[in-house]
Amino acid sequence: MRLVLERRAERSKLMTWLSPLLAVGLTLVAGAVIFSLMGLDPVRALYVYFLEPVLWWWSLEELVVKAAPLVLIGVGLAVCFRANVWNIGAEGQLTIGALFGSALPILWHEFQSFPVMVLMLAMGALGGALYAAIPAYLRTRFGTNEILTSLMLVYVAQLVADWFIRGPWRDPAGFNFPKSVQFEGWQLLPTIDDGRIHLGAGLALVAVAVLYVVMSRTLKGFEVRVVGTAPRAGTFAGFSSTRMVWFCLLLSGGLAGLAGICEVAGPSGHLQPSISPGYGFTAIIVAFLGRLNPVGVLIAGIMLGISYLGGEAAQIDLGISDKTAQVFQGILLFFILACDTLILYRIRLLRPQTA
Repeated sequence: MRLVLERRAERSKLMTWLSPLLAVGLTLVAGAVIFSLMGLDPVRALYVYFLEPVLWWWSLEELVVKAAPLVLIGVGLAVCFRANVWNIGAEGQLTIGALFGSALPILWHEFQSFPVMVLMLAMGALGGALYAAIPAYLRTRFGTNEILTSLMLVYVAQLVADWFIRGPWRDPAGFNFPKSVQFEGWQLLPTIDDGRIHLGAGLALVAVAVLYVVMSRTLKGFEVRVVGTAPRAGTFAGFSSTRMVWFCLLLSGGLAGLAGICEVAGPSGHLQPSISPGYGFTAIIVAFLGRLNPVGVLIAGIMLGISYLGGEAAQIDLGISDKTAQVFQGILLFFILACDTLILYRIRLLRPQTA
């Protein structure tokens, strides 16, 4: 006897939207088991990890700060994945966007006026889009798999950023620490009441609203859906798969680059080797958990932001390592993909035929 996956004639619309909740529930159960095996009280551990981060105002502020880049990157990736364009390198595009946008305050530190902030954001988005253009060109010109190229380019971007930060862009008055000069004035994103919530959160909401309208009310959104679900029908309709690859990768890369410069000009205030704690990879989970819908991505980004805050709280209160804290994101992705697979396929047990 053997198990096989048999494609369903049609998928359940109800389960399509319930499966993310099921995946979250299974993640909580798996987390409780993991904490129990570690000798911790699972109820208290889950409370620290998932509830404590939303009980205080300062932690809610920090939640918005962490959710903003996840949402910015996630909505771009959602459009990509709807079109069957698999950009896995948003982390690298975020890094290059941070480098491009930081060039102005590092090379012209005295430039202090409103245009510098606008130019920094524009250059960040441009840097991410240009870096995403590399896998777009390789796929459309040579048929190269964009999953591999975009992923490998992440490590190239990180090495380039490390060279700049430890080399020509290192702060000469920084006591040899690997960081750039501190950004000041208009080189920093404005915040609400001098708190932690910065302009990047507003840009994330704008991106969600714009892409929701694009995907649900415009011809381009219809084109994305058709090319993603029925490429042959899209060809007959006159939709170009080549243009779609370029559109999706430039859009997602630009938003990732924008998230990168927002991180540097927002919470950090300078360039450093660890620009992101992995937002570009976590945003993949955000896109799938949000059902590739911009509004769903907003909700999923907040949920994954809680996982970052909860991981930090668990390290302090429970004494667990950062790797143990991060494992929840991997478990969540596993259950999301497992639930989605069971929506499309049913498991059948085949018995060997007797002669």
